[in-house]
Amino acid sequence: MNNIKKILLGGMLCAFPCTHYAQNKLDSLQYLQEVVITAKPFEEIIPVQKLSGDILQTLSVHSVADALRYFSGIQVKDYGGIGGLKTIDVRNMGSHHVGVFYDGIELNNAQNGVIDLGKYSLDDMEELSLYNGQKSDIFQSAKDFSAASTVYLKTKRPRFVGDKKTNVILRYKAMSIDFINPSFRVEQRISPSVTMSASGEMTKTNGRYKFRYKRKNLDGTLAYDTTATRTNSDVEAYRLETAFFGRIEDGGWSAKTYYYDSNRGAPGAIVANKFDDGFRQKDKNFFAQGEFTKDFSDQYHFQFKGKYAFDKMNYIARDTTHVLGDVVTESAQFDDTYYQQEIYASVINMYNITDWWDVSASADFQWNKLNATRLGISTAFAYPTRYTLLGALATSLNLGKFKAMVSVNGAFVHETVRNGAAGPNKKEFSPAVFLGYKPFQNHDFNVRAFAKRVFRMPTFNDLYYTQVGSSALNPEYVNQVNLGFTYNLPFRHSVFDKFSIQTDAYLTRTTDKIIAAPTGNLFRWMMSNVGKVKGKGVEASAALDMHFGAIQVATNLSYAYSEQKDYTKIFGLPLSSYGDQIPYTPWHSGSAICSASYKSWNLNYSFFYVGERYNGAFNNIEKNKVQPWYTHDIALQKQFQFSKLKANASVEVNNLFDQQYEVIYNYPMPGRTFKFIIGIEL
Repeated sequence: MNNIKKILLGGMLCAFPCTHYAQNKLDSLQYLQEVVITAKPFEEIIPVQKLSGDILQTLSVHSVADALRYFSGIQVKDYGGIGGLKTIDVRNMGSHHVGVFYDGIELNNAQNGVIDLGKYSLDDMEELSLYNGQKSDIFQSAKDFSAASTVYLKTKRPRFVGDKKTNVILRYKAMSIDFINPSFRVEQRISPSVTMSASGEMTKTNGRYKFRYKRKNLDGTLAYDTTATRTNSDVEAYRLETAFFGRIEDGGWSAKTYYYDSNRGAPGAIVANKFDDGFRQKDKNFFAQGEFTKDFSDQYHFQFKGKYAFDKMNYIARDTTHVLGDVVTESAQFDDTYYQQEIYASVINMYNITDWWDVSASADFQWNKLNATRLGISTAFAYPTRYTLLGALATSLNLGKFKAMVSVNGAFVHETVRNGAAGPNKKEFSPAVFLGYKPFQNHDFNVRAFAKRVFRMPTFNDLYYTQVGSSALNPEYVNQVNLGFTYNLPFRHSVFDKFSIQTDAYLTRTTDKIIAAPTGNLFRWMMSNVGKVKGKGVEASAALDMHFGAIQVATNLSYAYSEQKDYTKIFGLPLSSYGDQIPYTPWHSGSAICSASYKSWNLNYSFFYVGERYNGAFNNIEKNKVQPWYTHDIALQKQFQFSKLKANASVEVNNLFDQQYEVIYNYPMPGRTFKFIIGIEL
């Protein structure tokens, strides 16, 4: 699954630092009100990018995955429109090295290690944040320390004005590809110390859109050039969430349930003038999670997190086509159902030794089990179960101009299987060092650096997938080094309100990379630890706030350069792709967001660009080159006030100039679409 450039390089000197944020304290709890895009100043040693508050509502995007692409360094792999799989890759280290946390607890997929972020709506999101390395906060679970990069999805908490005890929000979205998306959110104050929320939505679309299919032969002659309609991209999905929040003396707690049910076509690749396929996917995802936090003294702080998750996925293939280079084959039909269960618990302790020295210790336990019903498959399924114990020790120093954080994370893994050979027990450690320095007293200029070694355990598919998996696989290792700075410049007595700039340069080295290598039979591949990738890159961002009388303008620019080259050898011999840029890694990418507001009106324009790259057919040759793509989106919003009732209406145009493009080769994306949104708040 896996002429504009000069303008981009000249105009986009940087990425997403912060503009501003504001907080109100209600019911003794703090709720983030409005954050445009932030890269926090010296409080954060580690590079952080955020999208929060109203900016999430003004962006012309549908899912969390669509919003995250505006972060520099993130590549979103989109397999074709609304129904297609959407995954993210940070600094091109692989989707498996991105930890995705939902309200503080990681979303997990032990089967294949990939989180489909197309499932997660923005309606309930308060903030999206991306950390390279890890958060600067040592008061966190061992899971938080374990990933090469982390994405945090923070949902809204109930907020009440005055004596109001109930909030109701109704919203209806419609789009030009027969897309409807009604949703609701109810917030209730149960007592002075307890609040709750419930939200839900339905998403339904036939997913059909026109696209242009155009391919050239190696000699430059036209092989195909036709307009077709994307099929098998329909979606019918339902989401329901409930959450309770409470406060106690010197602490608080929260509990949440989440349910998602979908039936969708999984659009396949357009290959050899074949526009239809038979992939279908049905998902049922449920989890219940909770958190308890208490300060037992001014020095000792405690937190507990727990979660249970159950996921069912039914995947059906009928008359499917597979492509490897120039070879096109028809696969066997299959109907597989997979059942995943997870139990997770974390205990976190932090102690303030002095005003400038803190230490923490955390321990996590995770249990994962995978069952399957595979119709028409005679080979016995492994039915694996994994027991994981994670531990982390960390300390942080705050010496005024100088800050430092050191951590070490350990993982101890034991697995059992019903059939076949289980993977051996694994024990791995991941150290990290983070440094920050503020050289000037009167200037908000901060330098930071970090080095971190991480690993990712092989997934159940890597280890036990029929005729492919290898239970002897080792973990995959990544070494990261980062150096960057942030500068925030306030303006006074000018139309400019604030300017921020952030830049980071990094190196990555991946060893024991898990790859699938052919064994001579097209349908039998072997997972092995032979991969090696060396990477380097630069990420930059800038933000500028301005005002022209009553008109407020916020502009954010981002740019990323990435070089990730494959140095893989098999049996001591280099692959033909040795020294090539790895697939779907653009050298250049960037984005721009400009938002203007006047009284109750808001106009938002966003631009996104991904440069030239190569597809997944191994070699960097002309035939495998994927052309750059870019989109322009625009949205106009108007707020209305009728007594106690608030209403919001917006019109959005995505892909304004109707560009025909592909994120993943042979997976065409929608052209121009129109969206209409009406929201009512009671």
